[in-house]
Amino acid sequence: MSYTIRTRDQHLAADGLPKRILALDGGGLRGILTLGILEHIERMLAERHRAGDDFRLAHYFDLIAGTSTGAIIAAALAQGMRVAEVLAEYRQLGSKVFAKSLFRKGVLRAKYDADTLSKELQRVYGADTTLGSDRLLTGLVVVTKRLDTGSPWPLMNNPRGRYFHGDGKGRIGNGDYPLWQVVRASTAAPSYFDPEKLTIAAGQGSIGQEGLFVDGGVSPYNNPALQALMIATLDGYRIGWPSGADKLLLVSLGTGRPDPAVAQTGIAAGQAIQALLAMMEDVATMQQTLLQWLSSSPTARTIDREVGDLRHDLLAGAPLLTYLRYDLELAAEQVRALAPELRDDQRVASLSEMDAPENMEVLHRLGMRVGARDVQAHDFPAHFDLPAG
Repeated sequence: MSYTIRTRDQHLAADGLPKRILALDGGGLRGILTLGILEHIERMLAERHRAGDDFRLAHYFDLIAGTSTGAIIAAALAQGMRVAEVLAEYRQLGSKVFAKSLFRKGVLRAKYDADTLSKELQRVYGADTTLGSDRLLTGLVVVTKRLDTGSPWPLMNNPRGRYFHGDGKGRIGNGDYPLWQVVRASTAAPSYFDPEKLTIAAGQGSIGQEGLFVDGGVSPYNNPALQALMIATLDGYRIGWPSGADKLLLVSLGTGRPDPAVAQTGIAAGQAIQALLAMMEDVATMQQTLLQWLSSSPTARTIDREVGDLRHDLLAGAPLLTYLRYDLELAAEQVRALAPELRDDQRVASLSEMDAPENMEVLHRLGMRVGARDVQAHDFPAHFDLPAG
C-alpha cells in the first residue's frame, strides 16, 4: 500500500489537508448507472495510488453523501466495499425489491413491499450496524426528509455533530440509529414505498417520539452535492473544512437525467407524481448552476443557451472548490451516441423509469461507457492524491 489508511475521525478532521467529497444522486434502479461510472473512478484512482485490489473509495474520499439509491451505494462504500461488491449486492437487491405485483399499483397503496427492502438492507450492512459504528471507514451523509415536519434531515456520522449523541433526556443520538433504517428512510419514495418511522426520543416526557421519514429525493437534495458541501464547510455542522480549489474536491455522480421530451400519461395521481419528478429535475439544474458558479469545474456543462457553462463566472471572485460532475441525459440521441445497438425507441424511453429491473444491465453498460468517455485522470488534481504512507 502506497498510502496510509485513515480512520473515520481522521477523514473528518479539519487538519489542513486537502479534502475530498463524493456525492451520489437518487434515482431508483438507475443507480446502477452510477455504479458503472464509479467502477472507472475506482480503477483510475487505484492505478494512481499503485494499490490494486486493496484500494477502496473509502480510503480516498473523506466524506461520502447519498440520497435514496445513492444512499444505498454511499453506505456500502463507506463500509469499505469495493464497487464490484456493491454492484453484486445492488443487482440482488434490485431484482428482489422491485418485483412487480398485481396487488400493488402505487396510487392508493405503495407499489413495493418495504419489508423486503428492509431485510435486504439489514443483510448488506448488518442489522446491528449503527450510523456511528466504526464499521464505517469514512464520513457518511444520508439525506432523508421528515414528512411530519416537512424538513430535510441529513443524517451523518460526525461524532462532533450537534445531534450525534443523545441528550440523556430521551432524545436518541443520530449515531445510535441503525444504519439500515437510516438508508431505508432515505429510500422511502412516495408511491413506491411506505414512509419509514424512526424513534426520535424515548422515555417519560418525550415530545415527538417518532418521526415519519420519506425519500430524501423529495427534498431539494436528490443531488446531495450542495448539502454535502454545506455540511463540510458551515460552522453549524462542526466539521469546518476550509474552502478553495486546492483544498476541496467535490465529485458528484448522477443516475441519468430523464428525457424531458418523453410524454407522460395516466390518471391524475400519476400525473402528480410526474410533476414532482419534474420539479426535482428543476432543482437539480439549479444546484448544478450554483455549484458551477462557485467552483473550478473542468466538467462544467452548458446550463442553457443564455448563461452557457459559467466557466467565466465566479460568485465569490475565486473558486471555493474543484467540482466534477458525471451524468448522462437519457435522451435518445445521447444514449445512442454511447450505445448505438439500442435501436428500439420504446426501450430507450423506458430507461428513465426508476423501477425497471429489466433495464439494469443496459444502464450499467451505459454507466461504464460514460466513465470511459468522461472520467479523465487529469480532472482529479494531483494535490488531492493521498499522502504517501
